[in-house]
Amino acid sequence: MQHHKNTYFYAIGLSYQKADAEVRGHFSLSDTAKQNLLAEAKQNGIESLIVISTCNRTELYGFAEHPYQLIHLLCENTKGTVEEFQDVAYVHKGKSAINHMFRVGSGLDSQILGDFEIISQLKFAARASKKEGLLNSFTERLVNSVIQASKRIKNETELSSGATSVSFASVQYIMNNVEHISEKNILLFGTGKIGRNTCENLVKHTKNSHITLINRTKTKAEEVAGKFNLIVKDYENLETEINNSDIVIVATGAQNPTVFKDLITTEKPLLVLDLSIPKNVNEDITELKNVSLVHMDDLAKITDDTLEKRKAFIPNAEAIIEEIMADFNTWLNTLKFVPTIQALKHKLTDFKNSELNTQRKKLSDFNEDQAELITNNIIQKITNQFAHHFREDNDTSDESLELIKKIFQLEETSQNV
Repeated sequence: MQHHKNTYFYAIGLSYQKADAEVRGHFSLSDTAKQNLLAEAKQNGIESLIVISTCNRTELYGFAEHPYQLIHLLCENTKGTVEEFQDVAYVHKGKSAINHMFRVGSGLDSQILGDFEIISQLKFAARASKKEGLLNSFTERLVNSVIQASKRIKNETELSSGATSVSFASVQYIMNNVEHISEKNILLFGTGKIGRNTCENLVKHTKNSHITLINRTKTKAEEVAGKFNLIVKDYENLETEINNSDIVIVATGAQNPTVFKDLITTEKPLLVLDLSIPKNVNEDITELKNVSLVHMDDLAKITDDTLEKRKAFIPNAEAIIEEIMADFNTWLNTLKFVPTIQALKHKLTDFKNSELNTQRKKLSDFNEDQAELITNNIIQKITNQFAHHFREDNDTSDESLELIKKIFQLEETSQNV
């Protein structure tokens, strides 16, 4: 895993597994901080570095003589301290660092199993590093292999099927239970985080333009509405709006129910989703024949079942990773012997040139073209033979390399990987 004199490939970082939200916040990197970190890495002679920072993890992947160089870069550019980092961190080296990137990129290490958000962040991070000239061929090839693995896991397994967040589960529930969804009137009452996410997902998946928003403080509602181009109504109009709706999503943060039977006069079918903790919809509304009520707990069950189902696909995902990682490692091993093969070729070419010089002087009818052709072909055959041996024989290739260098007295032309 070497590069240059004595640098190794490392993955250093922290994630939700050991670091709580507050600690993760201390090591979180803004876009500016990422830029600064990359610039600083370049000044310090680091040849390749990828930086990832999400709400669940902050990670650096790069070549260094010692992982401390990377840890130092991270702490310099965040609020976090080295002591704090050491409490919650992980440091992977070489093959283990490669393996870590595969697991992270494939959603096996995500807080929600099979969550593929991270892969687009990895792509983005690699692009940013490339722009700064901080992506060597090793890291670029690794990132592409991880992207390939994540694509295949998405297509060939059901590791990411089903709903995994309550807001996504609620949108799925609505889409599975309501026909002609794009023509229905939807009311979002309250702008809690889950309500906002549900709203965003509804806009994205239902192409519905009849979404109305009501919140006790209207300015809050307007902020959210502006983002998604929705209609905002006053809190006073709540009753009217409920009765104009086909679907009501309640995401208020009140301590007592805000929606109850007396508010409802409509005869049309009405679906009410209560996404609040504690419950903000009074159960008495279910006494009305045309009303159905779904609570967050019911939706959370959907997401728990989903996660249970997903676990069954971990072995399939791991098998795909093994396969692609094996290809990557084979490529790595070829990198190891390419310099030796090239040095050997130079050496044989030197033999050839001095031999041709000798024969040229001796032979009056020396045929330059024939001699070139024959000797080049022989050199090619000999070097191919060596290359084939290294490709096939992974275990002894290090000793074989040493032996060849010794026999032919070779000077290596380039660095090790």
